[in-house]
Amino acid sequence: MAQQSGRHTFSSDHGRVILLTARDGLAAQAGHDLTIEVGTWSAELTVADDGKPAGLTVRLDLNSLVVREGTGGVKPLTDRDRREIAVTARKVLGVDRHSQATFTASSLELGTNGGGFVSGTLSLAGTSRPLRLHVARTGEDSYHATASIRQSEFGIRPYTAFLGALKVSDVVGVQVDVDLASP
Repeated sequence: MAQQSGRHTFSSDHGRVILLTARDGLAAQAGHDLTIEVGTWSAELTVADDGKPAGLTVRLDLNSLVVREGTGGVKPLTDRDRREIAVTARKVLGVDRHSQATFTASSLELGTNGGGFVSGTLSLAGTSRPLRLHVARTGEDSYHATASIRQSEFGIRPYTAFLGALKVSDVVGVQVDVDLASP
């Protein structure tokens, strides 16, 4: 990761945090698989004197969710649909009570090629649970991390419509792309 020891801060100017939802239920063909971006986030990476990462804390502003894409469904998403889905997502996540999600790393297991795992605690909707991210180096100072989150483990009831015939799957994919060399 970063070569210089000390604390390094970066934010949504340095990459993207994406949430991937899938549809479920008898009426799944009517819904959309969604790509939702967390528009505002920040992170602090601590690097030890030996150049190895020693700590990581990430803060996600859940009021900044933006629906970027919807695939499948009986009709394409309109801009209005995207806005309404973002509002609904904030309600489902209880953003009025818990507007921020945080991830605090407790273990950074990165190999010499930059790949590996980051394990820690995700706090979401007032509940904290362990989370492990798989990290791959994609460039000199850029990384791609992935994980899956089960909404119900955080006390979140996944969205349903049409009397439960259309559901958002309980498991949500997370993708993080970050470039630590960006100014």
